[in-house]
Order: sequence, then structure tokens, then C-alpha cells
Amino acid sequence: MRRGRDVHGVSAPEWGPARLLAVLGLGALVATAVFVGLVLAVIEAVTEDGPGTTEAPRQAGPSTDMSQKDALAAAPMPSAEPEAALPGPVSSRVAGGLELPRPTSMGPADVPTGFPRTPEGALAQLAAIDVTAMESGSLDGVRRVIAEWAAPGGPTPTTWSGVDGMARLLSAAGLSGAGSPQLAVVVRPVMGMIKGTVGPDFAVACVDFELTVTVERTSRTAIADCQRMTWTGDRWVIGAGTEPAPAPSIWPGTEAAIAAGWRDLRHV
Repeated sequence: MRRGRDVHGVSAPEWGPARLLAVLGLGALVATAVFVGLVLAVIEAVTEDGPGTTEAPRQAGPSTDMSQKDALAAAPMPSAEPEAALPGPVSSRVAGGLELPRPTSMGPADVPTGFPRTPEGALAQLAAIDVTAMESGSLDGVRRVIAEWAAPGGPTPTTWSGVDGMARLLSAAGLSGAGSPQLAVVVRPVMGMIKGTVGPDFAVACVDFELTVTVERTSRTAIADCQRMTWTGDRWVIGAGTEPAPAPSIWPGTEAAIAAGWRDLRHV
């Protein structure tokens, strides 16, 4: 898995407010929930403008209009202001924990895998997929990951929110789709939740990441992702259907994160 690189002597492009608004678009804040926290943090760094609910049941209930899987995925998540993604005071309160298994092998597109057929295994696999995709720092890298880790009928290299988010990030940074040695991205899964399950082979899993991005300056922010996870063959993959309702991007460990249902991730 590629990690972020040190950056020295990089000259940042001029990002005026008009250009940033044109690149990002207000409507994109919802559509690109996976990367919106990152984009907002980069904006803060370059412009130098300083910056309640519980976890859903693990088993979905019946639905008359949608399948149980669709109903679970579409169920709304807690909301948060964009500023909640920026670093804030960490709470001393215990958030509860989720014990995640460790990978036992390397899968397609250099994504760690070998996680068990459990909801926690699904959560761990999603974290590995997102970390590998985001740390690639390029459109090709993100597309390569989703092409190997989505079931038929799931997100594709042209429809996945992660691809659109990476495109907007690179555009806002004045970079091409290939990325740049001057762009360093480091992602760490810190909190998570299992929104619910339908049988042993389907779970909606959510991860709240601490993300560090460097484009001449270094910024840190939270970004969150929720996906349908389906057990196929001998591994978890992102399942078929519309991507779930977005999870709130909240700085891990804060009171707001705990109140939103996020739980600390612990590796067993």
C-alpha cells in the first residue's frame, strides 16, 4: 500500500474563492461525501481562513417499498456541519469499540484482504478498500481499486463517489488525473459503525477516517464512507445497488463523533 511522501519546496497554485466555488459546486458536497471533508480542509489550508443519534440496529426490518437491503442502505444517517470534520477537542468519554480483524493476504489492486465472514470483517475490508484507493492519489489508482472490489451492479470506475471525489480534489489542486509527486495523502481508519445487516452475507458498514493531505501545506480532516458490503466467494466486496446514505464526516474522538454513533476501531 502506497503511503504519502514528504514534500519540499512546492509552490501552491493560487486558489481564489470564485475558482474554488466553480470547481467544487454546492451540490457536490452531498454527492461526494467520501471526499468532501478532504476538499474543505485543503481549502482552509490554502486560503488560511481558520476554520444525535445512536447506531442503527444490526438487523434491518421489513419494508413494503424496497428490499431489506435497500431500506437499510437508504435509512438516513446523522448529519454534521462541514466544520465538524476539522480537528477539534477530543472527548475523554469512552466511545465503545469495534474489534477489527487483521488481513491475512493481499488481494486484487494491492488491497489487503482475508477478513472473516462477519460484520466486523466487512468493516475491515471497506477500510482497506478506501485506504488503498485514496492513498493512490490518482484517478487511475481509484478506478483500479473499485474495478476489482465491486460486485456486478455496484459502483463502477465511472460512477463510484470516490472517483468523482478524487477528480474534484485533483482539479481543485490544479493537478491532472495522474496526480503529482507533490500531492501526499495518508489515510487512517479511526472510528466506525455497522449500520445493520441482512443475513450473514450483507452489511452496511461505515468508516470515519483521519486524513492528512499535503499540497505545499499539510491539512488534517475527517472523511467518512458508508458502503453496502456483500460476501462473494471468499471475500467481502462493495455490493450492488445505490450507494448508502452518507455518513457524517466528524473529527474522530470528539463529542460530536461519539454522539453520531461512531465507535473506536481496535485491531485484534
